[in-house]
Amino acid sequence: MEIDIDKAELRKWGIIYGIILGVLLSAFSIISFYVMISTSSVIVISSAPFVFSVLLPIGAVVLLVINLRKKIGGFWSMRQAASGIFIMFFTAFVLQFLVRDMLFAKVVEPNMVQKTQTAMTKAVSTYLTENKAKPDEVKKKMDDINQQFEVQKDVTVGRQITGFGISIIFMFVLSLIFAAFFKREGVVYNNQPQ
Repeated sequence: MEIDIDKAELRKWGIIYGIILGVLLSAFSIISFYVMISTSSVIVISSAPFVFSVLLPIGAVVLLVINLRKKIGGFWSMRQAASGIFIMFFTAFVLQFLVRDMLFAKVVEPNMVQKTQTAMTKAVSTYLTENKAKPDEVKKKMDDINQQFEVQKDVTVGRQITGFGISIIFMFVLSLIFAAFFKREGVVYNNQPQ
């Protein structure tokens, strides 16, 4: 039996924690960009996206989900947990899109992809040259990197819509996974004599 939770309260706190998560994810992404373009170390360039796009966000989500559950009373069913977590994820997604993709990438750093490409090709080229790689291998690796970045430069409306759809499905699945881990069913006692 489900504990009765005020759905408006769940939505409200889901949105509030979603805004916090969106700000954190945007900050992580922006910091990752500046770390990548400010170094010539291949290790830093290859590990920064993992740290700032996977490890730190997972830690932030875990803390926010635990706090969200506390805010609504400490107990929620699988359905209620999935709903609240999805609201949080969706709010964070919209905020991150507005802050990082629209404001930062279009206004603050309009050449974000080119700067990342330059930093990465410079670091990989230096690394391969220092490790005495053959010129053919260096050229092939540079061509691979440049080809990957060319795909990112050509963003169409269709690709963005497809990306949004995939992201929403991914957020829903992730919400279910987190809900399974963080659900906490309350015990409801029936004091009625039978």
